[in-house]
Amino acid sequence: MHTFGKVLAVLSVVALVAAEVYFEETFKDDSWEKNWVQSEHKGVEYGKFVRTAGKFFNDEENDKGLQTSQDARFYAMSAKFTPFSNKDDTLVIQFSVKHEQNIDCGGGYLKVFDCKVDQKDLHGDSPYLVMFGPDICGPGTKKVHVIFSYKGKNHLINKDIRCKDDVYTHFYTLVVKSDNTYEVLIDNEKVESGSLEEDWDFLPPKKIKDPEAKKPEDWDDRATIADPDDTKPEDWDKPEHIPDPDATKPDDWDDEMDGEWEPPMIDNPEYKGEWKPKQIDNPNYKGVWVHPEIDNPEYVEDKDLYLREEVCAVGLDLWQVKSGTIFDNFMITNDVEAAKKAAATFKDTQEGEKKIKEAQEAEERKKAEEEAKAAEADKDDEDLDDEEDEENTLGEATEVEDEGHDEL
Repeated sequence: MHTFGKVLAVLSVVALVAAEVYFEETFKDDSWEKNWVQSEHKGVEYGKFVRTAGKFFNDEENDKGLQTSQDARFYAMSAKFTPFSNKDDTLVIQFSVKHEQNIDCGGGYLKVFDCKVDQKDLHGDSPYLVMFGPDICGPGTKKVHVIFSYKGKNHLINKDIRCKDDVYTHFYTLVVKSDNTYEVLIDNEKVESGSLEEDWDFLPPKKIKDPEAKKPEDWDDRATIADPDDTKPEDWDKPEHIPDPDATKPDDWDDEMDGEWEPPMIDNPEYKGEWKPKQIDNPNYKGVWVHPEIDNPEYVEDKDLYLREEVCAVGLDLWQVKSGTIFDNFMITNDVEAAKKAAATFKDTQEGEKKIKEAQEAEERKKAEEEAKAAEADKDDEDLDDEEDEENTLGEATEVEDEGHDEL
């Protein structure tokens, strides 16, 4: 084997060994109940998660996940795993979300924690490392949250990433690289990417406006000025409204009773508006003054913005008005390809879900039509019975009347 080939072989082995799946949960059986801890934070009535594939699915067993089951509830549950650091490595966070209930307002995101998280006391203010996933509330909020904790403060991404708002399963993937770049994918399709430093306000700006610099007093930033040689025409000033020359005093107008008659006012066709001198190019125009910038003395580069020294737990900590969301396919890894392979199932899953849902809707329509027909038939029978009752009543009345005539 050539030296180059040997090097490639060694690198391949190293890459294979380096690939690691730190956490994976697909809820294939009831063992999840031993791994996930329900929060018991005081003062909160938490909703219950149930393991189910929901009302429509591709494979009922494989598609089972944790579903929110009670409306207008907080939910808080987490699972710990062997701690790791993503130093000089890639961090991939991935999971699937299915808003089966056609969610109107509620979270669909996860949170990643270090080992200090108190699972029994998990709540909305519990410190986290990363918050990632969809959030929907009305037509105005349909976004993917990407929030990082940095030096004790949570920082939201400066970009707007739209989430999926249908009722089918979607995979959400966050990739954080050691070169301080990131990618957000939905169903294995990249929807956003960029630099951690540029797209979050982790650090002060590199440049700031020079506090010592001021616009010179003689700086003229007017592109045009009034023509000093332009004068207002002598016949310019005309009133905006004039008495209607065609108006006549009504015959029944009584000056003593109605007061002195005055014709109504109309727009003056000769009115030209407020006179303004024409504009000409300003010979002293120097352009827009740009405030000079200097290096920000408070800015300090941080090449470890990506770094999370201790990744130890993942959890669902959210609120939902209408329950029914199914969370599944959790994966935390450094292997981008492994995550892509796991998410590649979304096509089959969605196709299966749509097929069953369409069949269910067709069955519901059929049932509704049958019920409507049955109701219409019942109404026709009732109308017929009413007609027969009227005929019987009329017949009885006629017989009584005839008997009366016979007696007479």
